[in-house]
Amino acid sequence: MTLSDDAALAKELSLAAGRLLLDVRADFGPVDPQDKARRKELKDAGDAASQAFLAEQLQQARPGDAVLSEEAKDSHERDDADKLWIIDPLDGTSEFSQGRSDWAVQIAVWERGAPGSGFTAAAFSLPAQEAVYVTGAPVSADVVPLAERPLRVVVSRSRPPENFVARMDEIAARLAADGVTEHGVEFVYVGSAGAKVGEILAGRVDAYVNEGGFWEWDAAAPLAVAVDHGMIGCHLDGRTIEFNKRPPWVDDIVIARPEVFEYVRG
Repeated sequence: MTLSDDAALAKELSLAAGRLLLDVRADFGPVDPQDKARRKELKDAGDAASQAFLAEQLQQARPGDAVLSEEAKDSHERDDADKLWIIDPLDGTSEFSQGRSDWAVQIAVWERGAPGSGFTAAAFSLPAQEAVYVTGAPVSADVVPLAERPLRVVVSRSRPPENFVARMDEIAARLAADGVTEHGVEFVYVGSAGAKVGEILAGRVDAYVNEGGFWEWDAAAPLAVAVDHGMIGCHLDGRTIEFNKRPPWVDDIVIARPEVFEYVRG
């Protein structure tokens, strides 16, 4: 399968920035997880290095396109732009600074008037897991039948979805009554949004729920790639998530396999 030019570029840049970040972490040396000051230095070094690299590469490759990045000053140039690159140079800085693998480089291309949430290309890489996910490229997943296991939902360690937690017994009862699974619901705790969606695409979990909201650069590439690979992604109330807003905030999100979507959304 041939990738679009933008998808190929997003993939290339996410992989290259990921390799750069691995080098930054290796050169920085060991970090005590309890040393908050040292961890902040590593976070800042990673953010700065990846941002500088991606900004330079996009300026060279797509000089006429607008860019929205977590690590760059927002510009009103994007307000009327027909095309926008939404990037997170390092999603999951806490995990990156702890030497974990659940962090990502995320790049999405939004175009005005495109269907759904407006994405025409996207990629996110999980450098420490040697994985990359791209729109237009197949993924292989070995999914254990749901009847043989719990429904698995990936969530944030620091901000688990409180409303979903309150409904877990109800959801488990519905799953059992409908003959889907008698094994209930299980949480899986993962860092960055990209790493969370990577768990879905790899077949290890069924859904991702975020009730507290986050920025567009957190959501864009994971959502775009997930939907391109057959997942359902939207607000918890079913609305399409809109991008290139001001402020660039996403109130909530659910991304799920179609067969479990209605159970997870509630």
